[in-house]
Amino acid sequence: MELELSEDEYFMKEAIREAKKAEELNEVPIGAVIVIDGKIISRAHNLRESQQNAVAHAELLAIEKACQIMGSWRLENATLYVTLEPCPMCSGAILLSRVSRVVYGAADPKGGCAGTLMNLLQDERFNHQSELTDGILESECSQLLSNFFRGIRERKKLEKKLKTQ
Repeated sequence: MELELSEDEYFMKEAIREAKKAEELNEVPIGAVIVIDGKIISRAHNLRESQQNAVAHAELLAIEKACQIMGSWRLENATLYVTLEPCPMCSGAILLSRVSRVVYGAADPKGGCAGTLMNLLQDERFNHQSELTDGILESECSQLLSNFFRGIRERKKLEKKLKTQ
């Protein structure tokens, strides 16, 4: 008997698919999807290296596409699913675009601003807050990132070894 995925798990799996697209491009494997009324309206993955653009984060790209599709900067009925906890820049964009809910997989101990280092998304001093759900498919999301960075370290180690021969 196969267990049925929850809605959050289903959409996080879609974000993971996006993260794998980033990985194929040698980008940090982070993916995002934006859902309104049970339908994905936009999807994106990291493109910082490909575009040499510091703001080409999965969340920002997904928000930009969603705003274009909706014809509005307000995404008040949207849920953003992202494989890694949003950074300060992405958290700011989430608040400014009025995303009502954020669901993320892996926590980011170095830059997470949705509960780890701070929680910008629920700070009552802002005029908007987002509902927050964390840890959805956390191990799968974390493993993607761990494997990616392990691969980079191993390649660097091998390159160094080859240079000394």
